[in-house]
Amino acid sequence: MSLSEEDMECPSAQLLNLIAGSWTLNILWLLSNNGSTRFGELKRKIAGISAKVLTERLRMLEEEDIIYRDYKPTIPPQVTYGLAARGEDLAQVLALIDKIAQKWQKVASLKP
Repeated sequence: MSLSEEDMECPSAQLLNLIAGSWTLNILWLLSNNGSTRFGELKRKIAGISAKVLTERLRMLEEEDIIYRDYKPTIPPQVTYGLAARGEDLAQVLALIDKIAQKWQKVASLKP
């Protein structure tokens, strides 16, 4: 099933398209659970992501006002990322997904 141009103009489809990119939900999940986080820590906590892809995803999320970037010109420079107001809206959805995941995990562990 493919989406028509009309479907892609739907706000829900636009949001899903935005957050469905590789690693994007992982980044949002970490920021929603850990608060403001430095680049290096994000990279360490997301196994398998390259610095290039992490940078691309963070820039995209920043451009969409989903996250913020805080730069401090220290030596070495200190850059942290956190959820902006729009990201906080998504944090509520991520919390619901976590609740479902926990429930499903319990059910799966009960199966023979």
